[in-house]
Amino acid sequence: MHISTHTLSFSTGGHTQIYDITEEVQALIEQQGYMEGQAGVYAIGSTAGISTLEYEPGLVKQDVRAMYQHFAPYGHPYRHNQTWGDDNGAAHLRSLLTGTSFHAPFVQGRLLLGTWQQIVFIDFDTRPRNRRVVVQLMGSKKEAQG
Repeated sequence: MHISTHTLSFSTGGHTQIYDITEEVQALIEQQGYMEGQAGVYAIGSTAGISTLEYEPGLVKQDVRAMYQHFAPYGHPYRHNQTWGDDNGAAHLRSLLTGTSFHAPFVQGRLLLGTWQQIVFIDFDTRPRNRRVVVQLMGSKKEAQG
């Protein structure tokens, strides 16, 4: 069994922007030579989330934003905002609702995801940020030929 840890870094815009990171996770599995195991994906920070959804350009992303606005609206007078003098209380609650990690199995070097299922990073903060996502791969690798 092998374990390796990798970091994805990127800039985000905040306000519940959704980023498809499936290709980056799949590329790490392939680059590292893994065949069968688990990919753990973890968002660093308390104003972000990791999940899966059908990442399509229209309605699903809009519906997701509307859902979060219903359950944890931006602009609400959260105690967090009053305590710290900022405006991202909703971002912390949205992160709590979503969670900051996801695990996906892979077999024969391919993530086992549904046809329309992608791994997504969601930035809930109220400003642009530089973000990091840790991907930890655990499993068997291709046998060396020689």
